[in-house]
Amino acid sequence: MNHKKSRKQSEIVLARLKEKSKKGLEYARKTILSERIEHKELHEALHHYVSNWNDFTHPGLFAAAYEAVGGNLEATVQIQAAVALIAAAFDIHDDIIDKSELKHGVPTVFGKFGEGVALLLGNAFLIEGFMLLGRSLDELGQGKSKVFEIMKQSLYEFGNAHASELNLKKGTGAPPEEYLRIVKMKAASIEGDMRLGALVGGGAQEEVEALAGYGRILGTLAMLREEFIDVFDAEELNQRICNEYLPIPVLYAMQDREANERIHRLLAKRKIKNSDLNVLADTVFKAKSVGKLKASMKELVAQAVHLISHVKNGKIRTQLQMFASSTLEDL
Repeated sequence: MNHKKSRKQSEIVLARLKEKSKKGLEYARKTILSERIEHKELHEALHHYVSNWNDFTHPGLFAAAYEAVGGNLEATVQIQAAVALIAAAFDIHDDIIDKSELKHGVPTVFGKFGEGVALLLGNAFLIEGFMLLGRSLDELGQGKSKVFEIMKQSLYEFGNAHASELNLKKGTGAPPEEYLRIVKMKAASIEGDMRLGALVGGGAQEEVEALAGYGRILGTLAMLREEFIDVFDAEELNQRICNEYLPIPVLYAMQDREANERIHRLLAKRKIKNSDLNVLADTVFKAKSVGKLKASMKELVAQAVHLISHVKNGKIRTQLQMFASSTLEDL
């Protein structure tokens, strides 16, 4: 995997999403920080999270879908902020479930302040997000029932995916296809972002369904890409060995007898070191089952591109095509 090239294309994608979500994320920060939180540790935890809060994905993809059907982003800054706040709540709660103490070298709220504070802060973000969403829809003259139904379905499926994942963490010996099924369920969150954006933007039913379907595929591809990247990250790999499950490409590779033996020898070590990563990556990428996984990802990209082929805004259509194809770069 050529990381230099990967970073370059990732920067392009990130720049597009950052541009679309900048105002929404700023509004979200301003909104949550304006609330009166008297408890000292909870207040510190809030500022810790907000100072490291760079989720451009959820508000950015909402914005992309909104633009794709002809919407003007200036009118939806508050809804973007609501989407970001709700996503942050699930991010904080997810760290509790996974017992993630670090992310990209930065302590999580759970890692720095503990489970109780993280739970309460996640709740605060969730409440703030739904309150802001309701107010924003009133101001836009949008009906709430359909929007909230989309949010409910998306978040319930996302929650069911995490519940299923908890069982797998207990060592049920499930095949890698089961983990892949859960990834596709988790992609409901991205589908929900894009369905909501297309709906609020006034898209026709066919446009809404096409962009929602694209979102489901993009979410699946993005998470699978992260699974591949984790094979090269010793810190993340050790975290997953202790508290979660192995990256999906590793699980697929372990279906091969010889690869299984090599991987088990590595895992038998007390801690995976950077010097072990090349051996692991070489073993994983040579496995035929992993090659089939990558081939299925290419098919998903083709499906995603086909779904958005009728998006009228050529600039946005090109960006969406790039978002999908970039998930395969250097794999």
